[in-house]
Amino acid sequence: MTRPDIQPKASHFIDGAAIEDTDGTPIVCTYAATGEELARLHAATPAIVDRALAAADRAQAEWAALQPVERGRVLRRAADILRERNHGLSVIETLDTGKPLQETLVADATSGADALEYFGGLAASLGGEHIPLGGDWAYTVREPLGVCTGIGAWNYPMQIACWKAAPALACGNTMVFKPSEATPLSALKLAEILVEAGAPAGVFNVVQGYGEVGAQLIGDDRVAKVSLTGSVPTGRKVYTAAAEGMKHVTMELGGKSPMLVFDDADIDKAVSGAILGNFYSSGQICSNGTRVFVQRKALEPFLDRLRERLSGVVMGDPLDEETNFGPLVNESQMEKVLGFIQAGRDEGARLVAGGARVDRPGYYVEPTVFADVTDDMTIAREEIFGPVLSVLSFDTEEEAIRRANATPYGLAAGVFTNDLARGHRVAAAFRAGTTFINHYNVTPVEMPFGAVKMSGFGRENGKAAIEHYSQVKSVYVGMGDVEAPF
Repeated sequence: MTRPDIQPKASHFIDGAAIEDTDGTPIVCTYAATGEELARLHAATPAIVDRALAAADRAQAEWAALQPVERGRVLRRAADILRERNHGLSVIETLDTGKPLQETLVADATSGADALEYFGGLAASLGGEHIPLGGDWAYTVREPLGVCTGIGAWNYPMQIACWKAAPALACGNTMVFKPSEATPLSALKLAEILVEAGAPAGVFNVVQGYGEVGAQLIGDDRVAKVSLTGSVPTGRKVYTAAAEGMKHVTMELGGKSPMLVFDDADIDKAVSGAILGNFYSSGQICSNGTRVFVQRKALEPFLDRLRERLSGVVMGDPLDEETNFGPLVNESQMEKVLGFIQAGRDEGARLVAGGARVDRPGYYVEPTVFADVTDDMTIAREEIFGPVLSVLSFDTEEEAIRRANATPYGLAAGVFTNDLARGHRVAAAFRAGTTFINHYNVTPVEMPFGAVKMSGFGRENGKAAIEHYSQVKSVYVGMGDVEAPF
């Protein structure tokens, strides 16, 4: 297909309008399939960040004062627009991330629309409760936090922006969102669409930039809440900075998630789960099940079937809907992944498939499978964020659970078995925030998504997200005399 011009109107979107300021550091958008420049933006200067925060702060009272059902209608209209423009938005997402259009058509703007629709529907139901206390009584009121900062990651730019904006706006907050500097484009489209859907100017603002822009947003006294999707090292810095101001925080960070395959599992389903948990988005998903523990009896059948299924990889132009495996987001990420692959070789893992950069333009790395991996190997301990699957063998359920949990991370975990009692038992034993039985990496908006341990805290999606974008005020009502000791 003909590649469109995706240069945005301006780098930022503030107070309902596109805003440019060329004094900021340049941000170059490249197409991961070729390495060529697609667009050029500029990071926000301190004055631009201040302008965005002032707009969000001013708009918050007006937005919160609307009837909740009115806020919900805005979000639902925005969801409709996203779905109507899904193809064009998906093309932008493919160009910005390198992910195949086959994927972005079903997993990016559509997922964002689901979030806007879901939380738009919840908005009118966000009430408090009546508490009878004999003659006296009390009631609670659910209130917005105020101005929220959202900091996005580069693997699902539109989805992440919507996952943060939808519950925040439904609760009556406003937001200043900073996309990843690697994928800055689609959040600008979301901001335009929200205004088109009826959101007042200043309700959702977008500023571009690097770490210093995020630091200014986090440290500003006008910000009540910070929501980050990113790496654990970044999360530590953001959490520390937010703690200085006692701000509400949601951290959706990285992981080294386990997937357990028992010998009674349906091998094809388990292999499908492993593919979804390692090679979808070229492995660039935080919840990926990159440590695949296979019970010894099923090990070779699993590996044989996985090799066969890898023949179905169609690597090519991400804009071709036949392509199902794309490049990594940029050169630095590719080099990082290749370094992990070399570490796997050096430390004695058995290379079953892939293991090399593809000889073509762009940042392509073959889907890579290592077997005979041990728990102490680098590829079994560190988050790779690329198409590298590590297969480890086990004998007993108790052993598998113990080894699966032996990690500082706790984002996700999965189990494949035809014994549903075992499935529920293992899911209960996982020390992870999101678990799967006989499936992997599905994230419906109705289900809370989040982590434990070093992988973060707080929840996105589901009704649980409301608790992280609102606060409860208690009101005691005295109906009689007031007694005092003097």
